[in-house]
This record gives sequence, C-alpha cells and structure tokens, in this order.
Amino acid sequence: MDVAISRLKQRIGSGEFTPGHRLPPESVLAAELELSRPSLREAVRALAMAGVLEVRRGDGTFVTDLRPERLMSAIGSFLDLAQDTALDEMLECRKVLEPGATALAATRIDDAALDGLLERMERMRTLQDPGELVREDLAFHADIVAATGNRTLQSLVSTVSARTARARMWRALVKSDVLAWTHQQHMDIHSALRARDSLGAFAAASRHVGDVERWVRERLDAVREGPGGPSA
Repeated sequence: MDVAISRLKQRIGSGEFTPGHRLPPESVLAAELELSRPSLREAVRALAMAGVLEVRRGDGTFVTDLRPERLMSAIGSFLDLAQDTALDEMLECRKVLEPGATALAATRIDDAALDGLLERMERMRTLQDPGELVREDLAFHADIVAATGNRTLQSLVSTVSARTARARMWRALVKSDVLAWTHQQHMDIHSALRARDSLGAFAAASRHVGDVERWVRERLDAVREGPGGPSA
C-alpha cells in the first residue's frame, strides 16, 4: 500500500499531474507505475480520502489538491502503523479477547441490549464518513462486552480496542466494501447473540476479528518488506 501511494505521490509531486488533471486509465497508470491494479485502486481511494484526488463517477479521477501536508497525511498514517510494533500484539490480544467476550455475552445479554445493537447497526448503514463508521463499530463491540457485566473484561477489551482503532480507521478509508462487509458480519454476531448461542457467537466474532487482523497484517507486512514486497 505504501509503495503504491508513494509512487503515485511522486508523479503528482513532480508536477506531471497538476490540479484539475485527469489521471490516465487505471490499466495504463498501473502499468506505468509497475503496480497491480488492486494496489493502485487502494492508493487512489486513500488519496481521495485525503483530499488529494477526486473520483468522479463516469468521468475519471482528477488531481484536486497538491498541498504537501495532505500528501504526507495520506502516506504518514500507514507508515506510523507499520512502525508500531505493539500493534501486532494488540491485534493478537483482540483475537483472543473479543470472541470469548462475545460468547459470554450470548449467555447474559437481554432483549433491550439486543435491540440497542440492532439500532446501532442500522445507523452504521447510513454513514459515509469513515471516522464515524469506526466510532460506531467500536461502540458496537463495547456494547457487546458491556452485556457480560464483567467490568474487568470491559476494561481489557477497551484498552485493546483503543490501540487498534487507527488500523481499523485505515481499513475503513481504503477498503471500498467495508460498510457492506461490516454490516453482514455484525448481523451474524447479532443473530448468534439473539439465539443465545455462545458457540455461534464465538465463531462469528472470531471470523470478524480474524478477517480484520488478516487484512491489516497483509498490508503491514507489505510496507515492512519495502518496495519488493507484495504491495508492489
């Protein structure tokens, strides 16, 4: 991911692509930058979220803003994550804690809490801003852990969630289908909770947390390996 953003940023920063300039078609630009089309697509989406590019449906992708701080913001966020060695441990902790907490919640959650989760999921479906989506996602999982009634577990999960929030924010920025994907997996978790199925809740939460961890790790590994890694 970082390799793709850096190569695209170099073309923009060189003055070749000026404000208002339409980028070449995806296949052409990917070949010129020696990138896979999926990597280029994610880089374009990230720079669009940073305000550097504008994707106009049916018309193409245009350069909108060349301010250096915007370029560095788009690149720096993921570099910071790649350098955070504690993030790997936090992702592991989340994978250990949240499925178990969700399974416990299935044995204790009441109907009011289930209805609250459903309302939160419906709100999430209307969101467009990645920051709001991540905040609601964090709250969704916090509500589930709160249903266990175990304050120590709540504190542990809250600490881990806070430490993984930036990685989840990056994912929300660059993964185009994140809203539909998140909603479906939250529905699976909610269905298991409503059925008071602790094993089903554990499995659904494990899939959800595991998929997020896998997505983040693949991109972190690509950045840490450098230009020769999978992102290229």
